[in-house]
Amino acid sequence: MPNEIKWNDRFCIGVDSIDRAHERLFSIVGKLVSLNEDEAKQQHACQEGIKYFKSYAMKHFADEENYMRSIDYPGYAMHKRLHDNLRNETLPALDAELEAQNYSKESVRHFLGICIGWLNAHIMIEDYAITGKGSSKWVQQIPENDTDSVLKTLTQSLEAMCHAKIQLISQHYGGEDFSSGKTLCYRLNYIAKDRAALQFCFVYEESLVLKTLSEILEQEFARLDQTATAAMKILSEQLAEKLRPHFMTEKKFLLERNDMLTFDQFIRTFDKAYPPYSLLFSVEGKGYCAFCAK
Repeated sequence: MPNEIKWNDRFCIGVDSIDRAHERLFSIVGKLVSLNEDEAKQQHACQEGIKYFKSYAMKHFADEENYMRSIDYPGYAMHKRLHDNLRNETLPALDAELEAQNYSKESVRHFLGICIGWLNAHIMIEDYAITGKGSSKWVQQIPENDTDSVLKTLTQSLEAMCHAKIQLISQHYGGEDFSSGKTLCYRLNYIAKDRAALQFCFVYEESLVLKTLSEILEQEFARLDQTATAAMKILSEQLAEKLRPHFMTEKKFLLERNDMLTFDQFIRTFDKAYPPYSLLFSVEGKGYCAFCAK
């Protein structure tokens, strides 16, 4: 997570009311980042600041949606879907974690990391598209029933692997940096006889990896060493095997290779478009993980 977040004129989309609201949101989040570094003020100040951020964001979303309707913006439905995902799924889930962990530094970092990443990407891509300065990167819609079946299988598989309750944070994960430490990123590439390709990506927060492997292998893991990375590679392939039937339809995909990526390399897979399946989860008491498929 960045140490600071500052407004820059490059974030302006050219609509005064929207630009002023965006600048205000940046200011609020910037203050929260500073407060989170001050142990004496952190809990109460962050609690009040987060409430204000959520309240202001909800008002801004409503105003922005009114503007999109007033100009008959063709991407309105998808844009509102992204707003709805944040206000109805992501923020309530993050709020529940903050309350459960009594506004711990880790839970506040999760909140800020996701909100900072979401604001940056949403303004620079989705909001730019409103005024024709760019195009949305959420270009492929997945039928809700298909998403539900993948979500159900993945949730059950993660709970079995981690021995913990799993909570969905976002159905539209856009590559936000949710980790306060390191991450492990695995990309599994599948190929069919006709050369059609399928790609899965699993991203795990360091704390999740260490706590999960310590339980599974019954030995203490304090860092991401070769044993930890190799073990998570095997577990990722096992998760992928449970998910693969949802994507096979008339094609039979076989694993071609399994690569370990840096987080920056993983983010670059989002350059042209976001994966149609892009899910972010919280594993209770252990950390966060993400799954993407395209």
